[in-house]
Amino acid sequence: MIEMTRPEAAADGFQEAWNTHDMTALGGLFHKDATFVNRFGRLVRGVDEIVALHAPIHETVYSDSTMENEVIDVIAISERAAIVHFWSRLRIGAAHPAGPHSVDTLIQAVVIRHEGPWLIKALENVTLMNPRTGEAILRK
Repeated sequence: MIEMTRPEAAADGFQEAWNTHDMTALGGLFHKDATFVNRFGRLVRGVDEIVALHAPIHETVYSDSTMENEVIDVIAISERAAIVHFWSRLRIGAAHPAGPHSVDTLIQAVVIRHEGPWLIKALENVTLMNPRTGEAILRK
């Protein structure tokens, strides 16, 4: 289990769960009724749906992918709630039909803490794209 001891650990936790393709660890990062919006705009609610969204792609097209996250900022809402923004670079391997390529996204996570570790309550992942062409772009 990945334990998030501070809000910004959401970026590291998400990266670790992704890179080990451990969907149990991924689910453990989220509050039981969390929401997740993937980079294609699909909204799911609850840990079971979040895991169900990710498990098939980690068994197939993203089975050889890796993720590298970089925290941009942490905005405290209270002692028990914060917003975390982080860059994410997804390196997709040969298992993907389009072949090896990279995708950059900006992730916004709302994290909360009741008792124990911080948990993600809501996460949204947005692909960086050229608004005129729809072409994905990579950060420098």
